[in-house]
Amino acid sequence: MDVLVLIGRILFVVLFLGASVNHLGKTAAMAGYAKSRGVPFATPATLVTGTMLLFGGLSVLLGIWADLGALVLFLFLVPTAVLMHAFWRETEAGARQNEMLHFMKDLALGGASLMLFALIAHAGDELGLMITAPLFTID
Repeated sequence: MDVLVLIGRILFVVLFLGASVNHLGKTAAMAGYAKSRGVPFATPATLVTGTMLLFGGLSVLLGIWADLGALVLFLFLVPTAVLMHAFWRETEAGARQNEMLHFMKDLALGGASLMLFALIAHAGDELGLMITAPLFTID
């Protein structure tokens, strides 16, 4: 089971690590998009969310307080779904469909992050292939 969870962790974080590179490496462009979606303080928000993505992704990948990393990703994903992909505001059918897809993707990944948090916090040291033990404990 340890190897399957490790492979799942690796595949799970690819999206988040790639997004962190864009947030932190192309901050002006990403902040411009965030501003166009109505996000206040778009540049600082882009830097904070880029850091969340980097920390959460590396934490889950490396197994260093991976439960905390999964929780950070959850805390990124749910507000992002609502703020950045508010499909209900779109009037054009194609744009509405695209934003709904991204909204649902973020919610699904948020759910997966929450499940990963619970799995790691529940399994504790028995999960294996982690550098540190989980920060949280769920019985």
